[in-house]
Amino acid sequence: MARYISQHTLACLTRQGAQQLSQKLHAGQEVAARRVLVNMQEGKMLVEFEAPDREALEKWLAKEKFHFDWLLRVELESTSDGNLQGI
Repeated sequence: MARYISQHTLACLTRQGAQQLSQKLHAGQEVAARRVLVNMQEGKMLVEFEAPDREALEKWLAKEKFHFDWLLRVELESTSDGNLQGI
């Protein structure tokens, strides 16, 4: 499965609301949320997903009514020594 990172803008969300969003993201069946990172002060959330392809992820986000600001496919990741490797 391919890996993606998305950014979302959160409006007037409490910590409990952010936790509920995180739980909903992790409960997905068609795609898998690996990590959810939230900045309450700036109202931003980054989510790392595994999905079959971009279209499947976009469809799932639309179905679950998760608006995203941008969506990025991750192709390379650094190892602990700084070298890049394919995903």
